[in-house]
Amino acid sequence: MMNLFRSAAPGEPAPASPAAIDPLMAELAALVDVAGSDGSALQPGLLAAVRSSLDTGREEIRHRFVDMGGSGEDCVRDYAKLIDRIVAALAEVAASHIYPSPNPTVAERFAVVANGGYGRGEMAPCSDVDLLFLLPYRRTGRVEQIVETVLYALWDLGLKVGQAVRSVDECIRGAKADMTIRTTLLESRLVWGEQSLFDTLRRRYRKDVVRGGGLDFVEAKLAERDERHKRLGDSRFVLEPNVKDGKGGLRDLHTLFWIGKYLYQVETVDELVVRGMLTRQEAQRFAKASRHLTTLRCHLHYLTGRAEERLTFDLQREIAARLGYADRAGVSGVERLMRHYFLVAKDVGDLTRIFCAALEAESRRKPRRPLGLFRRGTPTPLEDFIVDGERLDVADEARFETVPVDMIRLFEVAQRHDLDIHPNALKLITRSLRLIGPDLRRDSEANRLFLTILTSEKDPEQALRRMNGAGVLGRFVPDFGRVVAQMQFDMYHVFTVDEHTLRAIGFLSRIDRGDLEAELPLATEAMARSVSRRALYVAVLLHDIAKGRGGDHSELGSRVARRLCPRFGLDDEETETVEWLVRHHLLMSRVALKRDIEDTKAINDFVRVVESPERLRLLLVLTVADINAVGPGRWNAWKGTLLGRLFHRAQAIMSGGFDVEDYGNRVTAAQQAARNALPGWSEEAMAGFLSRGYPPYWLSLDTDTHVRHAGLLRELDGSATQLLVDTRVDLRHEVTEVTIITPDHPGLFSRLAGALAVCGANILDAKIFTLADGMAVDIFNVQDAATGAAFDAPDKLARLSVNIDRGLSGALSPVQELARRRSLYPSRTRALKVQPRVLIDNEVSRSHTVIEVNARDRPGLLYDLTRALTRLSLQISSAKISTVGLRAVDVFYVKDVFGLKVTHESKLEAIRDALLAALVDPDCVPAPQSTVTVPARRRPASRRAGVIGGGH
Repeated sequence: MMNLFRSAAPGEPAPASPAAIDPLMAELAALVDVAGSDGSALQPGLLAAVRSSLDTGREEIRHRFVDMGGSGEDCVRDYAKLIDRIVAALAEVAASHIYPSPNPTVAERFAVVANGGYGRGEMAPCSDVDLLFLLPYRRTGRVEQIVETVLYALWDLGLKVGQAVRSVDECIRGAKADMTIRTTLLESRLVWGEQSLFDTLRRRYRKDVVRGGGLDFVEAKLAERDERHKRLGDSRFVLEPNVKDGKGGLRDLHTLFWIGKYLYQVETVDELVVRGMLTRQEAQRFAKASRHLTTLRCHLHYLTGRAEERLTFDLQREIAARLGYADRAGVSGVERLMRHYFLVAKDVGDLTRIFCAALEAESRRKPRRPLGLFRRGTPTPLEDFIVDGERLDVADEARFETVPVDMIRLFEVAQRHDLDIHPNALKLITRSLRLIGPDLRRDSEANRLFLTILTSEKDPEQALRRMNGAGVLGRFVPDFGRVVAQMQFDMYHVFTVDEHTLRAIGFLSRIDRGDLEAELPLATEAMARSVSRRALYVAVLLHDIAKGRGGDHSELGSRVARRLCPRFGLDDEETETVEWLVRHHLLMSRVALKRDIEDTKAINDFVRVVESPERLRLLLVLTVADINAVGPGRWNAWKGTLLGRLFHRAQAIMSGGFDVEDYGNRVTAAQQAARNALPGWSEEAMAGFLSRGYPPYWLSLDTDTHVRHAGLLRELDGSATQLLVDTRVDLRHEVTEVTIITPDHPGLFSRLAGALAVCGANILDAKIFTLADGMAVDIFNVQDAATGAAFDAPDKLARLSVNIDRGLSGALSPVQELARRRSLYPSRTRALKVQPRVLIDNEVSRSHTVIEVNARDRPGLLYDLTRALTRLSLQISSAKISTVGLRAVDVFYVKDVFGLKVTHESKLEAIRDALLAALVDPDCVPAPQSTVTVPARRRPASRRAGVIGGGH
């Protein structure tokens, strides 16, 4: 056992001084000289000296990495060396001076071994210290005391230690039984102690564990990788990725190297090049990916002060700044950082495929000792390829060099015959991507094959995903290549642009096949009736293709469509349809979620743009697929309801079913339907009910709602109270309808919004009516803000009624309660900025001024906005409330106190200023913007009877 502090034996050369070895050793040597043989006197000074050395070393490593812009690889190597010094010094002092033994027995000669990543010589700043105290046989009392001294000292230093105390035999038994132990020992490294004991462990590990166990190890590691991916989302393109354990992260690189090291006893990636498993260029890609991911991981640890592996939104912006990712035209620095990350993650996937192909090829070259990692069989010919174990491969490794179009045909044949693609073929494609150039892109057969893949009834998403993973899709369609790995820095979009697009195609295909008929019946029916199937698939592929170009991606994308569609083989009519769909792919969701579709001008404007029932069907299906593909929870039944209402209104107009301008006939029809549904009412009672509602009331609600209101109004008329709260849970549409009937007064809507917010109800939509007798009927569709489902918990519903009563009486102060809730807002989202905007439009509606507010969402935002509108003496006739990620998009239809549009410039400016003041977010305050749209030539708004009395 080494002793850094002993004197030279007679005839031996004098050892180097401790100071020459390490400053820490010099200080410990001085402590030893002072303490003499009193080992217990060493311990206080020992811990202080080691702590000082650790702190100094940590600060120096941090300075070189953070302040000087060093690499992550240097950081993790330097940190591992620092911990080596600390562990070796503690073990040496404990063994030689605290618990000395002049003649230690064989059982007392042990070793301290680094395991796992630390054993690899890499240690991130906040990682665990994984140690193995390796014994020759059984434990002895002295060894246990030394181990305890080292561990307690490491814990006192604040280090997180993963430790095991095992003999060589126990290590071998454990490695055979437990794949985790087998992996940690694979990268073990001696830190201090008996070299011969460690050599024995390594020799027996290779002989007793590795030999003959290649199949089990490789299969276990690949299965472990797949399970890890599944647990973390099974996508390289989630917007808050785990850089260590996520798909395409560091652990995937480690897994490849572990397999190579286990099978071929290599110590470096370069040795895999010598073995023919990787090319020199691929080894360089491996090193580059490892370097980038390690650097990101070190920044995560330093920024958070803990072993944080997720690249969350709040950290992305800071790391982008530290690494020098500046904003460019149309792309922010943080988006450039994340695109680089996703491209690196894609490289890791490429390396995985290449390495697995090389493993199988190696297995074939050694038929007597096959690895058996993959399904194998006798290759059989299929068209121009071969089928090997239900996977499509090429018979000739030069096939793509001689026939480049087969890089497209391979995926089409695999799709048509329900075959997987052989890793060998994917490896050859990756190495032949340079051949996908202008000539192949213009090739009519290549484009025919591509369109066949895209519009196939056999899962185009999977085929396109394989093409994208292999790099073929981005090369064949360079415009698509520009959005590969492109992220959007917000909380709404869960995936990168290319991943979102592929998922949208997957949803379209499932709608097309009828797989989602139960969940999406209207879209399924519309798809079945559509005659422009090819155009719709191409439109979904291209709908976001111009994102990140610094302009309106819908308009820019339509130009891309105009250029690409003829190349794909679409005719002029199909090209025009695709171009229109891409340009207007956001139209339907904007109108359904932001506009009052009972407003005649809003629905007429929508129909005027759409023009035809076929386009309406196509736009509906595209919109549904687009929203579903954004991410989990982005689609809900309420959005489906709004889109359905818009679809049916527009369809009725296009088919001549009714004229939205025919108010009189529609009001009469609605009243007659209510009369027919209330056969037990006397003529006097019926006349009284029918006279209470103004035309908007009859036109905005269905017959069932009118009937229910009739009963509620009768109940309220017969009671002494002036407030009635009715809740109706609609589980099918995942909303709860809250109807409040009470005397109208200024500020009513604001008070109700505040009470609902305090209860944790998220308002999706609001319809507001003032009846002829001055009673207000306000209808809110709400969801539980915590779950996104219907607001249906009995205790919450009871509290809602109480809080509405308290809010109207003035006993509830929403301001204080909502301020408390804002303090609980997730801190990691504060890095996401939303530019506040107020847009005032007098052209959208004939009878109302429409105010659209865009801002960062927060608890009580709607209350703040409606309170500001109330103070301006504005009547709120209806409201459309929606949240897109962290962006709140709230639209209000308002009139002034005289029931007219707001047209005076000073009043419009006052509205703008008041709402911008209400939008001030205590977490982030960007510069506000506003837009006011007024008629080019003002027309006096028509004044309808009865609207003056409202004070909402």
